[in-house]
Amino acid sequence: MGEASSTTAYDDMLLKSFFAEVSEVERDNEVTRILSCFKLNPFEYLNLPFEASPEDVKKQYRKLSLLVHPDKCKHPQAKEAFGALAKAQQLLLEEQERDYVLTQVNAAKEELRAKRKKQLKKDTASKIKSLVDEGKYDQQYEQSEEFQQELKLKVREILTDQEWRRRKMQMRVSSWRDFMKTGKKGKKGEIRPPKLKTEDPNKSYVQRPVKRG
Repeated sequence: MGEASSTTAYDDMLLKSFFAEVSEVERDNEVTRILSCFKLNPFEYLNLPFEASPEDVKKQYRKLSLLVHPDKCKHPQAKEAFGALAKAQQLLLEEQERDYVLTQVNAAKEELRAKRKKQLKKDTASKIKSLVDEGKYDQQYEQSEEFQQELKLKVREILTDQEWRRRKMQMRVSSWRDFMKTGKKGKKGEIRPPKLKTEDPNKSYVQRPVKRG
C-alpha cells in the first residue's frame, strides 16, 4: 500500500515538472478540445478508449487536470474544462454509470458488426478471407482507425437517443405527479391517468432508469 502511494506521488511530481514546461498554447488547445467533446460520453472528455480501466481513468484525469488547472491555464474557460474532467472521472468511477455507458458501447458495436456482416455477404473476397482467418480479419478491422471512428459516432447516436428517451420519461413522470395533485376526471367521474409508455418498442437498448426524487 505504501509503495503504491509512493509511486503515485512520484508520478504526480513528474507530471507537474513536465507540465511546468508546457506552453500556454498547448493548454488552451486542450481546453478547447475538452469543451468541444460530446457531453454524454465521459470517455471523450478524458480522451480514453472504451476499454480503459478505472486505474487508467485516474491516471488520465491527473494528467489532464494539471494541464488545464485554472491556476496554471490562463484560458477564460479553463475552470469549466477542469470541472468537465472532474465530472467525467466521477462518472467513470461509479460502477452504475460506467456500466450504463459501456452497455450503449456494446449496443453500438453490435450494430456495426451486423452492418459489416451484410457488407461481407456482398464482398466474396472479404468473406473468404474472414473465414480463413477464423475471426482474425474481423478483430483487425475492429482495431482499425476506421472502425473506432465509426464506433465513436454510433455511440454518440445511441447515447443521444437514450438521453432523449430519459428526458421524455421524466416529463411524463412529472406530468403524472401534476395530474395526481389536480386529479382530472373523465366523463363518468373516473380519474384517467395520462398514458405512460415505459418500454422501448424496438427493445434494442437498455433504458436508463429515471431518478425519482
